[in-house]
Amino acid sequence: MAVTGTVRADGTALSRLDRVLVRLERLMALLSGLAVLSLMVLAVVSVTGRNFFNQPLPGYVDWIEQAMPLIAFLGIAYVQREGGHIRMDILVGLLRGRALWVVEFITVFFMLLLMLMLVWGSWAHFGRSFSFDAPMWSNDSSMDVALPLWPAKLIVPFAFAVLCARLMLQLWAYARAIATGTDHPVAVPLIETAAEQAEREALSVSGAETGEVH
Repeated sequence: MAVTGTVRADGTALSRLDRVLVRLERLMALLSGLAVLSLMVLAVVSVTGRNFFNQPLPGYVDWIEQAMPLIAFLGIAYVQREGGHIRMDILVGLLRGRALWVVEFITVFFMLLLMLMLVWGSWAHFGRSFSFDAPMWSNDSSMDVALPLWPAKLIVPFAFAVLCARLMLQLWAYARAIATGTDHPVAVPLIETAAEQAEREALSVSGAETGEVH
């Protein structure tokens, strides 16, 4: 299931790094949202041109292909920070204290290993597309209007690298929680019950809640 949680903050170096990284993550999520909006605008322009002028937007499919990495990948680090990715909580939801943090640490560790491999693979994929000696620095292009593909391919390893940074921060936070035995670690999403989520959403609507717990 998809879950959401609060992220605690304090004056530690870990929390300060978390707040620095989340600024970048929020900017990336904003760009992802703007990409969705831009596709909606392009769709309106293309349909209007086809219906009224018998001339759809040239390269409409090419621009959609270029925007897909923005939509699919730029927001993943922010969602990881907020605890919003799909996960199974049937067993983990029963754990508390150090047992929970150990399980979370192991899960995040294997996520980090996978993402590091994906960074390596996606960077190699970008490298095959990019060349300073080629026109527009691109060894390949889109089918219709010949847009260079390397910018879209570069987005993927960049987004994955930011996610790796987020996962490393979370590993640090969970390791710290295991060592100290705290029930409320910083820089990681603390998953809420349905009642707690409803209360936080009510506070958010009333303007009394900021999204971070101090």
